[in-house]
Amino acid sequence: MSLTGTGELVAAAREAGRGVGAFNVITVEHAEGIVAGGELAAAPVILQISQNAVRYHDGRVEPLAAACARLAETAGVPVALHLDHVDDLDLLHRAADAGFSSVMYDASRLGYAENVAATRSAADWAHANGLWLEAELGEVGGKDGVHSPTARTKPAEAAEYVSGTGVDALAVAVGSSHAMTVKAARLDIGLIDEIRAAVPVPLVLHGSSGVLDEDLRQAVAAGLTKINVGTQLNVAFTAAVREAFGDPGLTDPRKYLRPARDGVAAAVAGILRTISGA
Repeated sequence: MSLTGTGELVAAAREAGRGVGAFNVITVEHAEGIVAGGELAAAPVILQISQNAVRYHDGRVEPLAAACARLAETAGVPVALHLDHVDDLDLLHRAADAGFSSVMYDASRLGYAENVAATRSAADWAHANGLWLEAELGEVGGKDGVHSPTARTKPAEAAEYVSGTGVDALAVAVGSSHAMTVKAARLDIGLIDEIRAAVPVPLVLHGSSGVLDEDLRQAVAAGLTKINVGTQLNVAFTAAVREAFGDPGLTDPRKYLRPARDGVAAAVAGILRTISGA
C-alpha cells in the first residue's frame, strides 16, 4: 500500500460510526510499532508527527516523514500521515512536499477573532495545496504546562467557528487533557453529542491517553471520530526500556528498542479494538 489520505480514513470511520486512531510518532520505532498495532487489530492508523517532535529532530521533518511513508508501502492496513499541533507557518508550508495529507493548525492560544482569522488563512492555504486541515477550539488542557481538564467547547461557538474558518475537522475540549499517564479524565459525553449535532465536520479528541476505555467507546458512539494518542504509547515504550535495563551488561540498543516497539504495538492494538470494534 501507499499512504492513504487522513480525510479518507476519517470520513470512512465517521460513516461507519467508529473511531480511527491517530498516534504520535517520535522515532522510527514508534512508527513501526504503530503500524504493527494496526495490523494486529486489522484497523487503519494515522501516523502523526507533532511540531514538538519536529523540534526534537532539530527542525527536520522530512526524514521521519519519509520513513513513515515507506512503512506505509509495506503495511497490511491503510496508513495516513498527519502533522500535528502546528503553529509555525513555515512548517505548515513544508507539509505538502513532505508527504503529509493533513495538518492540525493550532491557533487555540489566540483570542477567538484572531484564531478564526489565522485558521481561515491556514485552511485556505491548505486546501489550495491539497491538504485536509484540523483546528482546535476551546483549549485542550495540559499543553505546555496548561492543565485545565475543565475547559469546554461551546456547541454554538463551535458551529460558528467551523463556518468561519472552513476547517475539515475540529478538535474539541470535552474533559480530556494532554500528557496524562493515568486514566483519570472523565469525558462529557452529553456535550460531545451536542457538539456533533451542531457541527457538520468530524470531531477530534486530543489527550485520549487519560481516558478510560469505556468512556472512549461512549465518546465515539456520541460523535468523536479521530482519536489522538501519544502519552500512552510513550508509557509502554519507556516501561519496556526500563525492564530491559535490568541487565547491567546491556549495550546493544536493539535489545531494548525491540521490546519498546512491541510495547507500542500492543498498546495501539488495544486502543484500536476499543474505538473501532476491530
